[in-house]
Amino acid sequence: MKRSEYKKQHKKAMKKNSSLKKKVIRFVCVGVVLAVLSVLLILNLFITFSDVSKLEEPAPRSTVIYDPNGEVISTVSNSKIEGVSIDQIPNELVEAVVSVEDQRFYQHHGINYLRMGRALVENAFKGKIVSGGSTITQQLAKNVFLTQERTYSRKFKELILAKKIERVFSKEEIMERYLNQIYFGDGAWGVQRAAQTYFGKDVSKLTLGESATLAGIIKAPSNLSPTKNMEKSVKRRNLVLSLMLREQYISQEEYDEAIKQNLVLSESTVPHDDENYPYYIDRVVDEAVNTYQLTKDEVLSGGLHITTEINPVVQNVLEDVYADDRNFPESTPDQLLQSASVFVNPKTGGILALVGGRGEYTKGRFNNATDLIRQPGSALKPLAVYTPALENGYRMSDLLVDEPIDMDGYSPKNIDQQYRGEVTMYEALEQSYNIPPVWLLDQIGIQDGVGAVERFGISLTKNDRTLGLALGGLDKGTSPLRMAQAFSAFANEGVMEEAHAISEIKDSEGNVLGKWQGESVQVTDAEVAEQMTYMLQGAVEEGTAKKAQISGMDVAGKTGTTQLPFEGVDGSKDHWFVGYTPDIAGAVWLGYDKTDADHYLTSTSSFTAPPIFEQVVSQSASELSTKNFDLSLIDDEIKELKKQKKKTKEEREKKEKKKEKDEKRKEFWKSIEKWGQKWFND
Repeated sequence: MKRSEYKKQHKKAMKKNSSLKKKVIRFVCVGVVLAVLSVLLILNLFITFSDVSKLEEPAPRSTVIYDPNGEVISTVSNSKIEGVSIDQIPNELVEAVVSVEDQRFYQHHGINYLRMGRALVENAFKGKIVSGGSTITQQLAKNVFLTQERTYSRKFKELILAKKIERVFSKEEIMERYLNQIYFGDGAWGVQRAAQTYFGKDVSKLTLGESATLAGIIKAPSNLSPTKNMEKSVKRRNLVLSLMLREQYISQEEYDEAIKQNLVLSESTVPHDDENYPYYIDRVVDEAVNTYQLTKDEVLSGGLHITTEINPVVQNVLEDVYADDRNFPESTPDQLLQSASVFVNPKTGGILALVGGRGEYTKGRFNNATDLIRQPGSALKPLAVYTPALENGYRMSDLLVDEPIDMDGYSPKNIDQQYRGEVTMYEALEQSYNIPPVWLLDQIGIQDGVGAVERFGISLTKNDRTLGLALGGLDKGTSPLRMAQAFSAFANEGVMEEAHAISEIKDSEGNVLGKWQGESVQVTDAEVAEQMTYMLQGAVEEGTAKKAQISGMDVAGKTGTTQLPFEGVDGSKDHWFVGYTPDIAGAVWLGYDKTDADHYLTSTSSFTAPPIFEQVVSQSASELSTKNFDLSLIDDEIKELKKQKKKTKEEREKKEKKKEKDEKRKEFWKSIEKWGQKWFND
């Protein structure tokens, strides 16, 4: 082959090989581009369909509860975090965090690729993940959505979520959520709790040096907390300040001033779990949920502002009374005798004070003041019998039967086992006789009694449509709150205002979510209310509730005692006193959670419940402006009744004197007879 021909063939082969190489290179390039595009597409799909909606939920904020004067009485929360808005966080704190944690925070889109590259190289040399190169956005993604494990799969998820977060939220929103989520040591989650824990102040009041201190803790809270290691914390603070100076967030003068200041810690102002007035607060939360249709989570973490009807003076007195065991009968060694009290304003229905139990309070404990269901005993007589009787035309001076009766097998007995033939309605109520109200309910009709009790807001069952209703022997029973609400109508001209703790609820921005619009019910007319008040005054002045008397103040009320559910033991199951003055109505209950042969009350309600009412009301006298009842509608009837009482008293005194003379005469003739027999025998 000629040399020239060989060169041609070789050149042709070279061209062919070159063309093949170019094709391969083009193919590889296209493949790489397609692969990259595919990866990017897949990553984009991952990012697009990643769910970061949890971050749209507002950070938990404590709900603040106020008294009617706008004074804070308590804060409630179900979260370890106290969320704050970015507007409340000082710029210096944000800048300090950016300086030390993520200097390119405002430039990147969730990932700092240069920083991540350095971290990958470092991890490759170490053979494991020791450095993450995480941005603030990545840290937020990890804290909210992922575990703290150090794996490549977790890191991949973190990157995807960070990119999605940056697409959905602004930098300010990301920073706000980040600062509300991270841990600052000493049990402090979020910047607000951190500011309260270390410096005893709201986050908005932090100084430059304090802001730098908190920013410095983030990297290693357990090691850099000033309470754990003050020297390390100060050193870290100074580093943060130097970084802020380098990033031109602060001037040299500000740096010099901050760095020479001592790091001074203050007593924590984080709200404690042992909140003020726990039973009252429980009622507020329940009312917010049940009356205003809020969820419990909204109430406990929605940053609401709730104004209540509480009177702190009355509430504090009530708390003090319940803290002193000397105010209660002695309990058995294995079970604490329980009690509950609630006081309301008769004119508004506002709950002024409430305690739901004795002993140590625990979260979610049963509230006896509002949720207890027990028979009220004789405390129901004014509602079930005497009010409807007066409405049917009976008068306080009318005579009622007081002798043994049998109503289709039902034979009530008076507690003292005595019978007086006839007594006035006034005396029957004053002395809490049992036979007269049963007889009277039979006269007016059981249905009238049932209707009256239900008008007063107390639920009954079919089994309560018996004459036993007259003595409060209900199938189920009622609560102290319901009894206080019912009796409050007598102090308010027959108008019953619905009992409530909340007057207004506002959201975290100050918008009104709801105002109290309770129901007023004219349960009886004003004249009947005054008649009942006068008779119930008698029960306090001369009857079974004498221990409820308060010097210089009119008090009306009724005791109640319920029978034990077993025989052969002299005692009672429940003690009640429900009473009122012109400005306050209250109910007191005592009893064991579980009544049995070893756990019951040994005395009557006259000695236990009225003194608790007396102590609370007398010590709250400064809050009660009206001391005397207005009974002007029944002046003439009162005068007539007083005359009759005087006449009855004189007649009874005559009978007693005659009885005494007859007894002496009998004794005399017995002695004569005895002397005669002795003389005859001798």
